[in-house]
Amino acid sequence: MDHEALAGEMRGLRDQIPGVTDTAVVAVDGLLIAADTEDGIEPNGLAALAAAGLGLARRTTGATGRGTLRRTVAYGSAGCAAMYAVGDTALMVVLGDEGLDVERLHMESQPALKRIGAILTEGAVSA
Repeated sequence: MDHEALAGEMRGLRDQIPGVTDTAVVAVDGLLIAADTEDGIEPNGLAALAAAGLGLARRTTGATGRGTLRRTVAYGSAGCAAMYAVGDTALMVVLGDEGLDVERLHMESQPALKRIGAILTEGAVSA
């Protein structure tokens, strides 16, 4: 797996979208694949929580007939955490401060999600 390419995609989101503070790519079982986080965020804990949150959201959309989950967002008083499905085996979590334009994040993250999915698929094929 090309960890440098993953790191580049995560840094790119932070550089491209104002308000993005931290990013991580996580396996659906909660294992951290890559992270671009600041000192106050523990990447392995973030990975486990994000995977659990995405798992619950997937079960909810499935049980209610709402189709395949694309993303979920948790809003807090100081910002938000957006979790995006990357295929069936991974997810990307993006943390943002209160200045993050979440709709812009949703739109501008789509190309990065496709590239991350390709990087992960290439890594799985060569493993």
